[in-house]
Amino acid sequence: MKLFDNTEVAFALKSDSQLERAYFLFKMIQNQPMVRIGSAVTNFALKAHLPIEGLIRSTVFDHFCGGVTEEDCLPIIDNMHTNGNVHSVLDYSVEGKDKEVSFDGALKIILKIVDFCEEKKSIPFAVFKPSGFGRFGLYQKISEGKELTKDEEAEWERVLNRFHTVCKAALKKDVPLLIDAEESWMQKAADDLIESLMETYNKEKAIVFNTLQMYRHDRMEYLKELRSRAHQKGFYIGMKVVRGAYMEKERERAEEKGYPSPICENKEATDLNYDEAIKYMMEHPRMALFAGTHNEESSYLVMDLAKKYGIKENDKRLWFGQLFGMSDHISYNLANQGYNVAKYLPFGPVRDVMPYLIRRAEENTSVAGQTSRELNLLKTERKRRKL
Repeated sequence: MKLFDNTEVAFALKSDSQLERAYFLFKMIQNQPMVRIGSAVTNFALKAHLPIEGLIRSTVFDHFCGGVTEEDCLPIIDNMHTNGNVHSVLDYSVEGKDKEVSFDGALKIILKIVDFCEEKKSIPFAVFKPSGFGRFGLYQKISEGKELTKDEEAEWERVLNRFHTVCKAALKKDVPLLIDAEESWMQKAADDLIESLMETYNKEKAIVFNTLQMYRHDRMEYLKELRSRAHQKGFYIGMKVVRGAYMEKERERAEEKGYPSPICENKEATDLNYDEAIKYMMEHPRMALFAGTHNEESSYLVMDLAKKYGIKENDKRLWFGQLFGMSDHISYNLANQGYNVAKYLPFGPVRDVMPYLIRRAEENTSVAGQTSRELNLLKTERKRRKL
């Protein structure tokens, strides 16, 4: 039996009713038109303030999210850690806010999570998105090299202060920080900022982690250039490596605005690019890797490379990550072998987390084979339990 085929380990924490709900949800997600219609109807119902939060809460939300507040998530976090040896990354998944008050609110929540991480072994990282701390349009303007107005300069200063506040707290409490990647047209400003934070805070080991979305064909070159600068200046690199989350949006914008798409031409090219980044990071010291992947082949590759370079399963410079509610066959079987594994556990008010949930559903329908693999494993486990 291949490691990831073990459904008894994969679904040990799921009750029979949770198993049935998961099966029902992935069956729905497999139907592309259904996901499109469902997303549109849900968006409309939330905007019209129709009373559907209870329904969302008992289906999609409870399967893919930990709760409304960080405290809500604690029973799930404890259960996964105590019974499955799987850690959690608390992800405040509220998107698309653009007011100073919400940025300051997000900062408070992230600082609270850094405190949580210091207290609980089960939460090894804090995480946030650049657009959680500042306006998307501001990152975009800086990425495009445009001059800022006086007001915008002051606004950017406040963004920098939020980042430094979190990084200082993280360094003091020895809590690594994952900073998520976003759309390519704002990412350059985020990359430059995060590199300067690495230079300041990653002097002894990786505390600040950036994110590489490997569906972008330029990321390998960026990683190599970053390494050469890190080598010169003597700082460590922390990197979460993922395939990427905004593919449709990226392609549409490139076509609309008439510039070459930053996305690899097909899935195979993305897979090759992803694996190349993993190999590059593991063969160079002074780098810490968080391999965010739902791909079995890439997971096997990381395990093989760890053996090759003598990196122990529980070495804190190497982590695997999957999203809560997905790929339990990868997470729990890896943890069962002694590897460091963390589930991204989103939380936030139901209506604020909907953009995240809709993106998850759409992503699942667009990744060929992902949903049917989940369904087959759930089927196998249902059968095993009946026997």
